[in-house]
Amino acid sequence: MTYATSIQCMHCKKIFSSELTLFACASCGGPLDILYNYEQIKRQIVNSVFLREPITHWKYSMFYPINQLDKIVTLQEGGTPLVPSVAKEDAKGSLFFKYEACNPTGVFKDRGTSVEITKAVELGIKEVACATTGNMGASVAAYAGRAGIKARIFIPNFASPIKIQQIKSYGATIIRAGKTYDDAHAKVRALRQQKHIYLAGDYAHRAEGQKSVGFEIVDQLNWQPPSAIVMPVGNGVLFSAVYKAMCELKIVGLIKKLPRLIAVQAKGCNPIVQAYRNKKKIITPQPKAKTLATAILCGNPLEGERVLEAIRATKGTAVSVSDQEMLLAQKQLGKQGLFAELSSTASYAGVHKLGLHHQNKGPVVCVLTGHGLKDISIKKL
Repeated sequence: MTYATSIQCMHCKKIFSSELTLFACASCGGPLDILYNYEQIKRQIVNSVFLREPITHWKYSMFYPINQLDKIVTLQEGGTPLVPSVAKEDAKGSLFFKYEACNPTGVFKDRGTSVEITKAVELGIKEVACATTGNMGASVAAYAGRAGIKARIFIPNFASPIKIQQIKSYGATIIRAGKTYDDAHAKVRALRQQKHIYLAGDYAHRAEGQKSVGFEIVDQLNWQPPSAIVMPVGNGVLFSAVYKAMCELKIVGLIKKLPRLIAVQAKGCNPIVQAYRNKKKIITPQPKAKTLATAILCGNPLEGERVLEAIRATKGTAVSVSDQEMLLAQKQLGKQGLFAELSSTASYAGVHKLGLHHQNKGPVVCVLTGHGLKDISIKKL
């Protein structure tokens, strides 16, 4: 069973039934959030062995909007390691890497995809469509294949050949859809009136699944929140999901305070950073954004306003790093035995730019979102 009670628009605050299949607000087109009965969840935690259970993505199913747990579509995602930094320049015992490369398709997105495709199966839907720069498409294709569902993956022209090959290997149909991610996303959104197609991607159900990154971090630290969590940001769904996870853990009494959440964007694609610096609540799109870190190349982030809200609510910050800084961070991580996709290394580059690797105010967790084999065509330093 699920403890989800309803769906709420983040913009106009209108409430919808949790039984509806919505990808955006039916009134204003705004993004959606799923609401839960936290009192029931709190009672369930108190009356179970939840805290002592092994760490897996589906351990936290009470925080997901899934009714039929017997229909879970999983490839054993989650349970990724929290690896301490051993670099001499990093304060000993205070910096950790959440290494999401260990997920089935090599990226954190498998967490959201597992919940998303499970929801599609629960609804009896036989086809999904997804816009992607590569990583999400590979994840959706893999889980759709696992569930026996057809997948149409819309990609921009700059998508990595490695990622395209991975998508093809799972049997999905690839559709080239313009120069930018926004072009691909527009074509997928045009399908939302076709009720036989489930829109996979950066929507409410995916965000719910990606909360497990945050749940696991606190769980792995013996149910103590770190002082800060640093994440690379493209569309911002992971960032807002981790924020929601922290808020939920506080609501049910598992943590007492929220960690600082820190967003890192590429210097050539940083609409959230610019809005934060200029004390704006609304994102100004960057249609000509450019960076080697294509997984975070989103000039008009879907969750931009939510990310700004999370940064301010947790007294976090936002910072930009150059492609050269990310390349250097990738090289430094490699010396620690961690091969991370260039976009992933933005978090570590941001840690060093902000000087967080020297501080001793409690653990800092740096999320490495994907494996370096995701894009080996990028020139190294």
